[in-house]
Amino acid sequence: MADYSESGFIDKLTNLAKNNDVIDQRLYQEMDVRRGLRYPDGRGVLVGLTKIGDVVGYDVVDGAKVPIPGKLLYRGYDICGLIKDAESHKESGFEQTVYLLLFGELPTRDQLDEFKFFLGTRRTLPDNFTEDMIMKAPSSDIMNKLNRGVLASYSYDKNPEDRAVANQMRQCIELIARFPTLVAYAYQAKRRFFDGKSMYVHNPKPELSSAENLLRLIRSNKTYTPLEADILDLCLILHAEHGGGNNSSFSIHVVSSADTDTYSAVGAAVGSLKGKRHGGANIQVMDMMDDIKSNVKDWSNETEVKEYLRKILRKEAYDHTGLIYGQGHAVYTISDPRAILLRDKAKLLAEEKGMMEEYNLYRLIENLAPVVFKEEKGEKKLICSNVDFYSGFVYKMLNIPRELYTPIFAISRIAGWSAHRMEEIVSNGKIYRPAYKNVLPERDFIPIESRG
Repeated sequence: MADYSESGFIDKLTNLAKNNDVIDQRLYQEMDVRRGLRYPDGRGVLVGLTKIGDVVGYDVVDGAKVPIPGKLLYRGYDICGLIKDAESHKESGFEQTVYLLLFGELPTRDQLDEFKFFLGTRRTLPDNFTEDMIMKAPSSDIMNKLNRGVLASYSYDKNPEDRAVANQMRQCIELIARFPTLVAYAYQAKRRFFDGKSMYVHNPKPELSSAENLLRLIRSNKTYTPLEADILDLCLILHAEHGGGNNSSFSIHVVSSADTDTYSAVGAAVGSLKGKRHGGANIQVMDMMDDIKSNVKDWSNETEVKEYLRKILRKEAYDHTGLIYGQGHAVYTISDPRAILLRDKAKLLAEEKGMMEEYNLYRLIENLAPVVFKEEKGEKKLICSNVDFYSGFVYKMLNIPRELYTPIFAISRIAGWSAHRMEEIVSNGKIYRPAYKNVLPERDFIPIESRG
């Protein structure tokens, strides 16, 4: 008897689609298809030019990749300089990072103060937005709610379709300012309607930084320590930009090239970042670390930790994918500069929070993972810890719930997305249209009465 239930009908249609959507994997190699827009050695296919950010992990000498210590450049400046400057002046550095990414130059003191003031005045959401767009339709996933908030912002914009560069810059700056508020309120609504917990809706303060405002808005008592704010600010700086080729930044280039509005383009980037292969990676690290801590009795025992990592690589432990999450990167080889900077700050926070035992476990895994990888895979490929390996641990020490890890990434990366959108609309002017090779031959049409 035919199954006409919803699940049965959907299963039948799904199987039909799956059977007809499978592509012979050998064809990709035969037709020289660069899957994922990558060459076999992992290098990305060159599809555009940018002046915004550069991710450096290797040199190419005589056509071959030569590993070098990683560097991350924002508008030609090493991020280490931005971070040292903020630390020396005992102030947040994310707002200066936003200015640099958007406008291409480091601000003077007056320019920075003026820009920070302007950002501060834009942190509050439009009238009735919180009640109508957040509280009346809460979501169990903060990234989906953030995306809805971005798209809903179109309706509260008096001039959403104006493609003048100045208007689109204004829209981007407003989104950068409001992202911490959108995320915090979406989280509070989720607490109330899905977790059955109290909801605290505080007003953002214009004089506070993005990091300070986020901590203030997600905590019931609105308090935080200077070290907590500093290390969250560091996280925002480190995640603000990563070249035009990362999935979400590439998404905003592609969608912006179609000449759509700012909110639609940013919404596409948010959707990309939500993916587990992109912005959701730090949560996978944390889940893996929970598993390791449960199965390794002595966290300081090098042999015990090493053997469990070996089991993970052999697909005998954790999620059986054979992946040690937080290890390896598409570009960085010897080191990920973001991971190094975050690791050093994480130690200070671990000392303050009394979590040095767990921090030392992270350090041990960072040292052992490349060794185990080489022993098991027998490959010369170098792997290093990436920023996701430490960012989740830092958020945990900040008592930030896991459902906010990826949204925090978005609060930061909206700076880079905005810069890439402006670059696309100013410099390119050509819609993206790569080629896909059709591998199904033409067929004779069959009238419906003749179909079996």
